[in-house]
Amino acid sequence: MLRKDRHKSRVKTVTFDIWETLLFERDGSSARRSSARCRNLANVLRKLGVEVSVEKVDFALKKTISSLLKIWDTNRDVAHLQQIQLLMKHLFEDSVPLKEEWIGALSSAYVSALFEVPPYLNPDACEVLRWLKNQGKYVGIICNTGLTPGFGLRRFLEREGVVKYIDVMIFSDEVGIRKPDPRIFHLVSERLKVKPCEVIHVGDNLRSDVWGAKNAGLKAVYFLCEAGRDKMAESDSTSLVSLSRKLDGLREEDIVPDATISSLAMLKKVIEKLTVA
Repeated sequence: MLRKDRHKSRVKTVTFDIWETLLFERDGSSARRSSARCRNLANVLRKLGVEVSVEKVDFALKKTISSLLKIWDTNRDVAHLQQIQLLMKHLFEDSVPLKEEWIGALSSAYVSALFEVPPYLNPDACEVLRWLKNQGKYVGIICNTGLTPGFGLRRFLEREGVVKYIDVMIFSDEVGIRKPDPRIFHLVSERLKVKPCEVIHVGDNLRSDVWGAKNAGLKAVYFLCEAGRDKMAESDSTSLVSLSRKLDGLREEDIVPDATISSLAMLKKVIEKLTVA
């Protein structure tokens, strides 16, 4: 569905959210990935000489997420190393100091869960990204990271063969800002030297992607698709997936995208209609 809008402008850049937009999930993936992360962290700590159960790591990770949510609610983010530091603090309450030589192994254990329980590439992604590059558009990613840091997602996208189509990747843990803060959207404009009104952002989250992009002066395409979603996580009110979809005081009827699509393949026609040469 395309919203009628007389204020068209030239579109030079298209940016995408990652989770449940470019990358799809299988049902139950979030829970399985969390279990893998806790298991891997416990195994690494044992190898480092620190005996700890998987259950204790799981409890500490939940406390870490609670701490992160308080930060994320202010549209700020912390670096990957700070997440590890938070986890160790909740795990041992300063009784076991984090040694610098442990960081690499703990980071690998933290990130490896993504590759053990991987998402999968949206089936339309490669064709659409290739089409955008053939049209001379810049392509970007603007992603709120959760427990998987930007460098892990970048590595995964490289493995999937799509990095060659992407001009700029903005990950919240690397820039310290989260959607819907306008500043994270403006980073794309600054780096690619385009105006915000010349950028279309595509994402599945009404608050972060649609309201955030519109508030930053971008055009917004709402990706509303039943495929590729972790319905188990969505049904759990305490999961990060479910919490990320809260509108936080906004009304759904007040969040008006420039277009709504149910597949990325529909994006071609939408961009053509939103573009003025």
